[in-house]
Amino acid sequence: MITTNHELESYLKKHFIHKSNWLRAAVLGANDGILSTASIAIGMTAASDLRSPIVLATLAGLVAGALSMAAGEYVSVSSQTDVEKADIEREQQELLEMPEVELQLLAKIYENRGLKKETAKKVAEELTAHDALGAHIRDELGINEISQAKPIQAALASGGAFTVGGLLPFIVTLFYPLNLWRTAYTALPYSF
Repeated sequence: MITTNHELESYLKKHFIHKSNWLRAAVLGANDGILSTASIAIGMTAASDLRSPIVLATLAGLVAGALSMAAGEYVSVSSQTDVEKADIEREQQELLEMPEVELQLLAKIYENRGLKKETAKKVAEELTAHDALGAHIRDELGINEISQAKPIQAALASGGAFTVGGLLPFIVTLFYPLNLWRTAYTALPYSF
């Protein structure tokens, strides 16, 4: 039986949804790291008979790609944060200007989720008395601790995963025989 807030938080942290924001960025980063870096390695292998330019170009692609993914993810998630902040400010203003309309809206949201009209109104009143803005942020705007944007976390996950993914083809360029790369490259169009 869960009796304290700490026990509730511990229980909820076991669910995977708490990892979904950074996991999405990491999966995208790793996938892009493998494909982008391997594409550079294959292209350079077709253009050069020497290993050093292939390794150098692949390494440059790995570093540039990781930085680009991290910066892109940071900017993307930061803009999401800006939108969330603007909506929260608008909600604060609406709560000041028209509290009764906002209370009715909150009650209607709960009613649409399955509560009886009287129960929905009572829940809306109690949550408004406890933390009106928090209730509207969570239930009207759909923003909560789980879905809240975290730009640094997303940037690190995406850039780090790109690096890990890109290391695979980079390591191959260091040790794999060049003539086998070339054979794979020239056979590629005929494999479809």
